[in-house]
Amino acid sequence: MLEHFDSIQSVMDYFNAINAAHIYLLVFGLMVVESSFIPFPSEVIIPPAAMVAATPGSSLHIGAIVLFGTLGAMVGAYINYYLGRFLGRPIIHKLADTRFAHACLIDRAKIEKAESYFVNHGNSSTFVGRFIPGIRQLISIPAGISKMKLGAFTLYTALGAAIWNVILSIVGYICGKNIEMFESIFHELTIALVALGALFVAYLAYNGLKKKK
Repeated sequence: MLEHFDSIQSVMDYFNAINAAHIYLLVFGLMVVESSFIPFPSEVIIPPAAMVAATPGSSLHIGAIVLFGTLGAMVGAYINYYLGRFLGRPIIHKLADTRFAHACLIDRAKIEKAESYFVNHGNSSTFVGRFIPGIRQLISIPAGISKMKLGAFTLYTALGAAIWNVILSIVGYICGKNIEMFESIFHELTIALVALGALFVAYLAYNGLKKKK
């Protein structure tokens, strides 16, 4: 099947042939993962979907992409919030020392960094933290540990996630409208993305298998 993807437009056409509801469900599911404790950047979820929405004849709507992306981010954030709320700080720290946590690029230092950010900035950190790499996925854990009111957590997190997804969608949409700019470097870009993906998987495996110091 890969031989048919000889241009960015061919990739866009392929995804446009998929039922729009399935694309929305995929965006939702990946954003749940992105906002939970499993590392998966939203930058590789929302912009590509918005690029597809920008192609002529697409059945995708950029507003729906933002909506389902934000809903997915909320579900992932709730997972971390309730893990922190019900497990508590000592257990969370012990879990952060496990190989599984290290495979997910989480360790005690990162948890403590998110806790420190939450303590210094209060409830609003769950809003601002959505824009900060390394804090975005973990800020919900100290919010749960501190038993932040669910209503405030929902409001701040939803606003932060929605704004971030709007920004990513606009970037993807603009790229989709100017897709010819990327056609000349399509093959080089594909090779680079595959290489980066392989390196990322290798790094996750290394973190999960290495011995604790």
